[in-house]
Amino acid sequence: MHVTRALLLPVLRTLPWRALGAAGVLGLLIVSPARLSDTADEPLVLNLLRAAVLAFALGLAFVLDDPARHTTTPVPTRRPARHALRVALLAPVTAVWWTAAVLLVPDGIRPPVGDVTLEAGAAFTLALAASAAAVRFTQAAEPGQAVAGAVLTTAVLGLLLWPERWALFVATQDPRWAQAHDRWGMVLAGAVVVWGVCGPERSDAGWP
Repeated sequence: MHVTRALLLPVLRTLPWRALGAAGVLGLLIVSPARLSDTADEPLVLNLLRAAVLAFALGLAFVLDDPARHTTTPVPTRRPARHALRVALLAPVTAVWWTAAVLLVPDGIRPPVGDVTLEAGAAFTLALAASAAAVRFTQAAEPGQAVAGAVLTTAVLGLLLWPERWALFVATQDPRWAQAHDRWGMVLAGAVVVWGVCGPERSDAGWP
């Protein structure tokens, strides 16, 4: 606990606040037409929220960047704990941002909040899992830019190539809505597993 407290301020200073701020502002700008337009409807708003989630996820891709990575590996606090501290510090910021994005949507055309929050949580966790995998399998101290590019590419290819029978991005009126969100739950669980597996240093995991 003492070590964690000692790490608190250094971690706060090294978090990618500029990337997160830019991603957050972009996301809110994407959603803002839902509040400003008289012609916005629920399908449009749902897509705006999804685009905003993608924008913020690109910012989260930088969260695990650590310029001092190769000097902090030997310290007593292992990498999973350092990563967990970063995410814990950003969790309230993410929650506030998501609340603001949802509240920008008028009540009458707001999609089911629980379901879209599940989508957002899965997307955010996927970005963090991809970052953890990049840290685990490369020597890059700051893989955020590459991870953000991979997340964006995956999102675009997913929209274009994802099989219809396993649809994820469906409209609220679509009868597959509930099934799609069962799949989003599996995506979230899978991302958590990947993140957990990729968290430890190689020496801790016993891997080559």
